[in-house]
Amino acid sequence: MERLILGYVTDGSLETVTAEDAVRLTHINLAFGVIRDGLLDMSHMPHIGEVDRIRKMNPKLKFVLSVGGWGAGGFSLMSRTEEGRKAFAASCLEVVEKHGLDGIDIDWEYPCDNSAGIDCDPSDRENYTHLLQALRDALGADRIVSIAAGAGNYFIEGTEMEKVAAICNYVQLMTYDMRSGFQMEAGHHTNLFTSSGDRLNGSVKSSVDAFHAAGVPKEKIVIGAAFYSRRWDGLPDVNHGLFQMAETVGQYGAGYTRLTEEFINKNGFVRYWDDEAKAPFLFNGSSLISYDDPESIRLKCEYLKAEGLKGIMYWDHGSDPSRALLGSMWTAIHKA
Repeated sequence: MERLILGYVTDGSLETVTAEDAVRLTHINLAFGVIRDGLLDMSHMPHIGEVDRIRKMNPKLKFVLSVGGWGAGGFSLMSRTEEGRKAFAASCLEVVEKHGLDGIDIDWEYPCDNSAGIDCDPSDRENYTHLLQALRDALGADRIVSIAAGAGNYFIEGTEMEKVAAICNYVQLMTYDMRSGFQMEAGHHTNLFTSSGDRLNGSVKSSVDAFHAAGVPKEKIVIGAAFYSRRWDGLPDVNHGLFQMAETVGQYGAGYTRLTEEFINKNGFVRYWDDEAKAPFLFNGSSLISYDDPESIRLKCEYLKAEGLKGIMYWDHGSDPSRALLGSMWTAIHKA
């Protein structure tokens, strides 16, 4: 089975994609199209023409337009009627054909849930399935239909994952932000396994196990890696800040390249390794930073290969100009 390496590339980062990137990636998720008046709107993607340049560097590379993202609404209302779903799907097909794309990735965060401040309804659970089927009908069997799924049980409860998986080419688990801007307990946000003392119990493994139990075949599961960090401030100097209560929630932190330049064993921050979680973290006596590094990426790749999973994806390409993490990912996936 071919293992996928998918990178979420925002419009502003498309110009930075190099020939080496194009060869290492199997898929680029173009972030983001949005929904306006029930149809796909591309006004947030002014650099979509970069696809032509990048494709010349690797004609086998797949380009999938991601629609949605955190705080992007319009899904619930649009998907409540067959007419609305078909109109949206037709607008997706038009964009795919116009730009020579390979498919559509739905990033609805999250069905039946208003935590992102967007419209929702209990009928989202069934309508999510109907929306994906409408996309499949419009795009055809040879194009990609995929989703980005929140890593927790809330996403499973708000969807019909067995039916969804049957429609999709693959399901991408957002196994990052497992501790996020809602939690004041500092800890790992993209860890492979769960540590002793971690009361939230989130991990790549627990997410994979839950989605598999909900009906997603392992060979359709793509796990997630973080090229950015999460930071908590105002922590007691206990257990290097790990699993302690902070004065802040988990703030969106620096990308990996900046971490290496300013934080990892620099400016008072010390790198620690949680061997249970298989995850690094930084602590300076009062602030904790959770992130992925080449070692944790390698272990995630070894895990997905051992479990027979489809591949690995990351958010986001612009957070690591050094390409250290993508390099680690590519090497681990292709290692015999």
